[in-house]
Formats: sequence, C-alpha cells, structure tokens
Amino acid sequence: MATTAVPQTRVSLTGNDAAAEALRQINPDVIATYPITPQTELMHKFAQFHADGLVDTEMVLVESEHSAMSACVGSSAAGARTCTATSSQGLALMLEIVYIASAYRLPIVMPVVNRALSGPINIHCDHSDAMMARDCGWVQIFSENAQEAYDNTLQAIRIAEHPDVLTPAMVNLDGFILSHTAETLDVLDDEVAHQFVGTYEAERSLLDTDNPYSIGALFLTDNYYECRRQQQEAIANCMPVVEAVAREFAAISGRDYGLFDAYRLDDADLALVIAGSTAGTAKVAVDQLRDEGVKAGLLKIRLFRPFPAAQIIAAIDGAKAIGVMDRAISYGLDGGPLFHEIRSAAYRTLDAPFASYIYGLGGRDILVEEIVDVYRGLAEVAAGADASQTRYIGVRE
Repeated sequence: MATTAVPQTRVSLTGNDAAAEALRQINPDVIATYPITPQTELMHKFAQFHADGLVDTEMVLVESEHSAMSACVGSSAAGARTCTATSSQGLALMLEIVYIASAYRLPIVMPVVNRALSGPINIHCDHSDAMMARDCGWVQIFSENAQEAYDNTLQAIRIAEHPDVLTPAMVNLDGFILSHTAETLDVLDDEVAHQFVGTYEAERSLLDTDNPYSIGALFLTDNYYECRRQQQEAIANCMPVVEAVAREFAAISGRDYGLFDAYRLDDADLALVIAGSTAGTAKVAVDQLRDEGVKAGLLKIRLFRPFPAAQIIAAIDGAKAIGVMDRAISYGLDGGPLFHEIRSAAYRTLDAPFASYIYGLGGRDILVEEIVDVYRGLAEVAAGADASQTRYIGVRE
C-alpha cells in the first residue's frame, strides 16, 4: 500500500451508496436515469443529494434505459460532463445507444450493477450483462468491493475524459453482493476529490454555433471502416492513461491500483483468474492453501476493456496450471468468456494447461471451500488430468 497523503473519512456504505458518493463528488453536469434492480438505490441516493442541493447536476428522469443513454449522448455531445447507471435488462435495452456513445467518442461514465440477464427472470448477480457489452467499445473496469466501486468511479471520469481516450466507461460492481451490502471504506474530502476530478472542457459542443460540427452522420463504405479503426486506437490508448490516473489517485488516497491485482502470484504453481467480488473470497482460499504448503495465487481482473493481454500473461507465466472462473456463459462455446480471453492471449506463449470454471449464475453463492476445491482440481490438471471440459461449480445435476 502507498502512504496515505491526505486525510480521509471512514464510513459505512453499500456499493450503490459508494458509487453514488463518487458521483456526488464528480458533480456531473447531467445525469439521465431510469430505475432497475439492483441499480435503483444508486440513483435514489444521488437523487437525494440533488434534492438536498449537494449537487447542481441537471437530473433527467426518462421513460426507459434506451432514453437514458439517448439523453446522455445528447448532453455529452453538447459538451456536458455526463453520467448514468444501469443493470442487466436496462443495459440490454440501451445497448443500441451504448454502441453509438462509443462511436461518437463521448466520455460518459456509467456504473453497471451486474445482474443476470433474463430469462428466466432473475434479479441477482452474474456477469452476463457486462459480457454482453464487452465489444461495445467502452472501457470496462471491475470492482471487488465498495471501496473499489467508489475509487473506480472517480478514476473512470478522468480516464474517459482524457484527450487521448475520449471513450465512455463502465464501472462494474456485483449486484446485491456489493450493491446492497454495507462495508467500511475511506472517502476523500470533497475538495480533494474535486481537485482530482478537475473540470471537463469539451473540445467541441453542438451548442457552439460559431464552430458547428456534425454528429450522427451516415457513414457508408468510404468512411465507416476508418471510423471504427480510429475507435480501436482510442480505446487502446486507454491503457497508459489508466495506469497514470491510478498513480495520481494513489498519491492522494494511499490505495494502489493497476490494470489488475496479483495476489501471492509471484511463485504460484496454481493460478486462478477472477473478476468481481469473488476475488475477495478467493484470497481467503489462497491464504488457506498457502498455510497448507500449496503454492496458490490469484489474478484479479480490474481493467477488462481494453484487455491488458500481454501484462496478464506475464503475470501468470510460470504457473503449472491456470484456471479461469467466469460468472457468465458463452452459449454454444465450451468455456466462459473470460476464459477464452485469457487462453487466447496465452496462445503460443504459455505451455501451461488452462481450465474453465463457471460459477455463481443468478446469484448462486460461491464458498471458500468450493474455491479451495477448484485449486485442488487445478493441481490435478497440472499433473496431467484432462482440462478440456468446462467445470460447473455448485450446479445441481
């Protein structure tokens, strides 16, 4: 941990309240919002800040998530610092406009409270909504706990608005597990947070009649390809910005962030890769196995888009077997989406066997003992056991 440079206030907040507190300190020009469980309380909290006069944000209450993202596109194109939040089916409904926001290079920030996609209807956590949006051209950051939901939201606005990036960003936090659970965290003083976030001066604005520009134009075969290639370059530029913003944040908060978090991984024989709140549970399993003499390690995904492939592979290089735990399914493809990202990145680079584990769909609990069993299974894979089939943790046959 870095040395804390400024005083902070220790509070108890849910993940939703922590993200809302970050949004209060960001004080966006515009927030467009529509309720959906388990995100609803996040915007309820921000609406209370608004009603109490703690922000001067223009709150736009719309009739759907599609409308919320449409309003965000309009306000951001007009030069306003703009945020929203959503979850699950809400993200699915706004997906058409999510693609448009990134194509127009609009630095909107959106906490996404991760929840299973229907059907059947389920309001609890998995990562199917985030994985649905992985190719939308947004920066994606995952949070392990309420502290990270707060910290990541503050950092996301700086990342998205950076002139080398200008790309919208999602901050993922697990539904109910984080969103509705109170935890102890440290929050920056308002003035420190305001200085860190700074002000946003858009390079262009639809309201600038002296310098008009066009947005939403039809791009046919002569321009569309180039537009998408430029968009890819922009999100790739995000990687060093994420690291630079994290260093600046560490200097004021004492909390270090990077592209990922490597936990007891330096000498690990068995490496597990996880995103989200389950990483905290996995750390307990790692410590327990280390006490037994098992060289277990963990890599927690923080930055998912852009995907830091080379850095991740360097971190897990040396492990004798690598497991990837997904809280989502890639239907029709054996193995979860994160598993395929990691294994593809390692192609022709690592010789270690990979194993895919699906867990926790629809909010199903994942226990320390189950993760310990995953590591024991990985030890068998390292010894030559077949790892070709996906394992489904905790599912009833």
